Amino acid sequence: MVFRDRAEAGKKLAGKLSEFSGRSDVLLYALPRGGVAVGVEVAKALALPLDVIVTRKIGAPSNEEYAIGALAETGEIVWNEGEKAANDPKRVERIVATERAEAARRVEAYRSGRALPSFHGKTVIIVDDGIATGLTMNAAVEAARHQGATRIIVSVPHGAKESLEELRRTGVEVIALSEPASYGAVGQFYSEFQQLEDSDVTRLLQPFAYSYE
Repeated sequence: MVFRDRAEAGKKLAGKLSEFSGRSDVLLYALPRGGVAVGVEVAKALALPLDVIVTRKIGAPSNEEYAIGALAETGEIVWNEGEKAANDPKRVERIVATERAEAARRVEAYRSGRALPSFHGKTVIIVDDGIATGLTMNAAVEAARHQGATRIIVSVPHGAKESLEELRRTGVEVIALSEPASYGAVGQFYSEFQQLEDSDVTRLLQPFAYSYE
């Protein structure tokens, strides 16, 4: 299944989430940056506010594009333990410190530095534009658990079947439009896959922002 763009994917994904429309006990969060463009369409369709859970990939020291872990803004880290063990701990620690700083910068940029609220008693839906390894989404799930979510639902237009099954094994509900067994990169499932900037995220979030008062 190939989508024209993230907006089309979000509109179609919203159809699978219609039972959550307008519910006060449901919180909708997206992973920036690409997930926000999907989340906006879900938020519009379900009449829910939208915000972000900030996560960062932890790249291998020898290849920053190759993920060996991921961290969440709340401090949790998930690892590919085998890959972590194969790398120099001091170099990994430096990368973690850099990514923590970047996560904090993004929280400041997207939410003016405000911490996530309590999720106690809430169903939390976390959306992204796709899931490959699942590490960043797993970090977001851990953040939702840290905030006390009663129920966590991961929802994506598409994701690698193995990664989605791993999420399910951890007790997370997964709602996806497509779960291909063969999965390369997230972008291969979109005809248009524009890279978003911080300014795009803040613009997209502005009409749907949660109140933290």
